Amino acid sequence: MATMVLTTLGGAVAGPAGAALGRVAGAMVDGAIFGGPARQGPRLRELQVQLSSYGAQISKLFGTMRVAGTVIWATDLREAAATSGKGAGRTTRYSYTASFAVALSGRPIRGIRRIWAEGKLLRGAAGDWKTRTGGFRWYPGDEAQAPDPLIASLVGIGNAPAHRGIAYAVFEDLALADFGNRVPSLTFEVEADAAPMAVGTIVEALGGGAIRSGAVGPVLAGYAASGERVRDAVEAIVAPLGGWYATDGDGTRLRIGAGPARPLPDAVLPIEAPAWRRPPGAPVDVAVAYHDIARDYQAGVQQLLRPGGTGRVVRIELPAAMNAATAAGIAADSAVRESAARDVRTIAFDWRAIDVAPGDRVRLSDEAGLWRVRRSRIEAMRITLELVRIAGTGQAAPPATGTPQLAADVVAGRTALRLVELPGDDAGAVPWVGVVAAGTGAGWRRATLSIGSDAGGWREMGETAAPGAFGTVNVPPAPSSALVEDRASAIEVVLLHDAMMLESVDAAAMDRGGNAALVGGEIVQFGSAVRIGTARWRLSRLWRGRRGTEAAMAAHQPGETFVLLDPATLRRIDDVAAGMPVGVMAAGIGDDDAATATITPTGRWLVPPAPVQLSMTRDGQGLLLRWNRRARGFAPWRDGVDMPLVEEREAYHLTVIDAAGAERSIELAEPQWRPVEGGGAMTIAVRQKGTNGLSPPATLSYSPETSR
Repeated sequence: MATMVLTTLGGAVAGPAGAALGRVAGAMVDGAIFGGPARQGPRLRELQVQLSSYGAQISKLFGTMRVAGTVIWATDLREAAATSGKGAGRTTRYSYTASFAVALSGRPIRGIRRIWAEGKLLRGAAGDWKTRTGGFRWYPGDEAQAPDPLIASLVGIGNAPAHRGIAYAVFEDLALADFGNRVPSLTFEVEADAAPMAVGTIVEALGGGAIRSGAVGPVLAGYAASGERVRDAVEAIVAPLGGWYATDGDGTRLRIGAGPARPLPDAVLPIEAPAWRRPPGAPVDVAVAYHDIARDYQAGVQQLLRPGGTGRVVRIELPAAMNAATAAGIAADSAVRESAARDVRTIAFDWRAIDVAPGDRVRLSDEAGLWRVRRSRIEAMRITLELVRIAGTGQAAPPATGTPQLAADVVAGRTALRLVELPGDDAGAVPWVGVVAAGTGAGWRRATLSIGSDAGGWREMGETAAPGAFGTVNVPPAPSSALVEDRASAIEVVLLHDAMMLESVDAAAMDRGGNAALVGGEIVQFGSAVRIGTARWRLSRLWRGRRGTEAAMAAHQPGETFVLLDPATLRRIDDVAAGMPVGVMAAGIGDDDAATATITPTGRWLVPPAPVQLSMTRDGQGLLLRWNRRARGFAPWRDGVDMPLVEEREAYHLTVIDAAGAERSIELAEPQWRPVEGGGAMTIAVRQKGTNGLSPPATLSYSPETSR
């Protein structure tokens, strides 16, 4: 009977080779239902190595599992160039993308969850991408799936395979900058079935109905079945669990551990030697290696150390995903089973035991517990049975979990950007317009910048700088002076998300330009930053009206923009001109993640700041109006020497309005003017003439009565 069972099963799951193996297996059932040499099933390490060789095995996935898959199609790298700047500062940046397909499972799947590239998350649990990809599609592996459109467009519609019966994923133009401009090694968290599956359920599916098992054995979160033959994939999880096979009508049933058993007859016949028994073995230590779902499916090990043991360690590799508690339970059961494996009895019965077959569970009348029939022999009306004790469950040790170091899965959110016009350090002839970009989530890193418009088209100009910090102002600062530190005002801001950070700095760092921010139209530096709620900050110890923005100090209102002016987060836009609108688009890593903004530079930083310290005095020659010029270089004043002019020449334009409203203009080459005595009251506006235009006015009202 055993020979018949093995022949039927071997042929059903492995073809003629399996049938031939069954015919020579005889009555030996224990551990040999699939027979043959040592198993060639999956190993733990093999699931993490992405292959592309022809003829590579494609695993059949069960439950949820992390696998590398096999590259089944790929294009050459695609090069793109983006040029920014002009003249000697013109820079061309090259970027590379690749398109390829990866086979994941030899049976249908339900979906793809996370994806790792070189061990780092490429796609998060929320389905968000961490690196830009032009497109991603996956196919479940059913018999109705059509060829992928990208593959069909490149190899021809009639030449593109549909890969029916194989679940696979297609990347279209995956950006390679984060991976050294090469295709990275990928692993995928694939959901093949809706829930974890018992070992028996997996074996039944692999056997194609030739094995009846039901939900026996431990429940696994996932399993990737592979091997040269079906028997290899089955034995990889059955053998480590001590499973065996028994006849079940016209089929075969998988059995693991205790279950229903039949009593053996009382009549025992003598054999050549007395009924003999081999005692149980000494305790052994057991180590179970598995894929730990709490460690993103990295290899984990659970050990059971037995007191009084021989020091021998039995190592079990289970190429399956499970939690630590399940693996610890398997280790405990395996330790008990290893000790019981030597508890063997050989007993002879009369013809009434003729229907006892290898693989049956039985009970003895003279001893408690369950036994498994490992061999049976029929000769001279005597039935000789070799029995092995079926071990019970072991006492599992508390699972060792440690602290897993997992790839961060931080949602990037959607791209947001702010355009700012700032005073440049080069005192040039074109406005300095910068882009600050960030995401609504903490995982945002960079976006691709383009300049233009929907109507006129977009021209790519590279990537954004590092993520910036910006938001809105809840409580604006009060009017103050730009000459002393403002200790009376405080600014309360709400940033895009709570992971955006501000920090306090000392006066020396502020003197070097630290903690500068654009608050509405004023540039403010803050020495103290205190978190007061989720994404909310209070800023104090303020230096106001920085870099010539004192005119905006009285124009604040709630809801205005706050942008931290960190040089590491600012990306300058080239080819802008005063009065000409500039459209900017920042495209994030998602297909529909793009933010646009428009700014019309005023060029206000291309002209000198307004003169300061206007004063009307009287000397021996009469009235004298004086003032101090300013420069638009904004370098720190360190040595008491006037700042360089940075203009073609020093010149001023005065507008004088007398008490009757009459207006006259005066051109000067030095920062002083003598009005005519007896001219009465007047209002004087002084503008410095720069290479690119006039400065804002500095005004003074003069009255002869108040000047006496």
